[in-house]
Amino acid sequence: MDRSSRQPGDVFAGEARSELSSRAVRALWWGSAGLVLAVPGTAVLVAGAERGWRLPVAVALVLVQVCALRWQVRAPVAVLAVNAATGLAVWTLLPAVSLTGALLAAQVALCVLSATRPRRASVRALAAMCVPVPLAFGAGGGPAGVTVYLLAVVLAWTAGQWRRAQRARAGAEMRRAVVEERARIAREVHDVVAHTLSVMVIQAGAADDVFAERPDQARQALRAIESGARSALGELRLLLQAFGPEAGEADDGGADDGGAREQREPGPSLARLDELADTVRASGMTVSVHREGAFEGLSAAVGLAAYRIVQEALTNTLRHAVGADEVGVCVSVEGECVTVSVVDNGRTPQGRSDAAGAGRGLVGMRERARLVGGSLRAGPLPGGGFEVAARLPVERVS
Repeated sequence: MDRSSRQPGDVFAGEARSELSSRAVRALWWGSAGLVLAVPGTAVLVAGAERGWRLPVAVALVLVQVCALRWQVRAPVAVLAVNAATGLAVWTLLPAVSLTGALLAAQVALCVLSATRPRRASVRALAAMCVPVPLAFGAGGGPAGVTVYLLAVVLAWTAGQWRRAQRARAGAEMRRAVVEERARIAREVHDVVAHTLSVMVIQAGAADDVFAERPDQARQALRAIESGARSALGELRLLLQAFGPEAGEADDGGADDGGAREQREPGPSLARLDELADTVRASGMTVSVHREGAFEGLSAAVGLAAYRIVQEALTNTLRHAVGADEVGVCVSVEGECVTVSVVDNGRTPQGRSDAAGAGRGLVGMRERARLVGGSLRAGPLPGGGFEVAARLPVERVS
């Protein structure tokens, strides 16, 4: 199933299990487990101090709740059922424990279920959590206890819905940024190919004009045509590898203006990094540019991707780095890869991190790197400052 055809809720439900499958899941478990041990666990110890065998049984049930929370992201419905049953058992054994406290673990599971599963399933779970209300009222909890319990349950469900909507919006924004960046890259690579083909047409005409009188010059033109054709084929190969049918539909009108673009210069490349640095220096920022390795014959698509990554990283420094006055750009060709590093000395404000991959600039840079077969990481440095580092495979044209 194509990700673009999914509903935002379906996308989040699938991505929540994958994105929260390691450190985030453990952090969620430790946090919820600590909450359950602190609230119902303490209440059980206090209420069961003089209840004989009921205390160890209730403690064991609380520990079952804590252990069940380990799977709250992977199987929230089952965890909710287990924690609701054990919570009711704790409340039955020790009526002095409030219904809200006894079912706190179930409320945590309800929140996760509401955030990760379709709304229909979460609404059914919310209704199920309201079933014990008559029991609480009949057991002497009174209107106040029932009201507190209902507010806690509804709040847990609402918090999950808010988180679900937040992630759905972030996912939609990220997908939109990727689509826009892919369309922009397609247009730029088209410009490079169109320029190469226009030069080939001119060289073919020149070879035809001097074919009889100056065959050496004609052969030279033909060799240039061969080299240009190889370059164009290389660019087209990268384009076909990077873009699927969806991206082609995003730029249907691009072929119609090829005649106008034939006269343009090729798009930005690593040879123009100094010009890019000068525009940033005009703002008062100190920019150093360092190059290493042989850049001759580097594929225009790779050079363009590296240039745009540097450009976006410098733009992010100007916009987001607090107190930054220096930024270093290093581009090098090492073996079979081009490495790009942009490091500033600014302080990192809250929100400027790589934890969630947020920010359309970071999304665009990652997409640039991915479409040419490379990778990119970005984040604050331990000693201060922010770094954008990319590794792009070397693609050379003869």
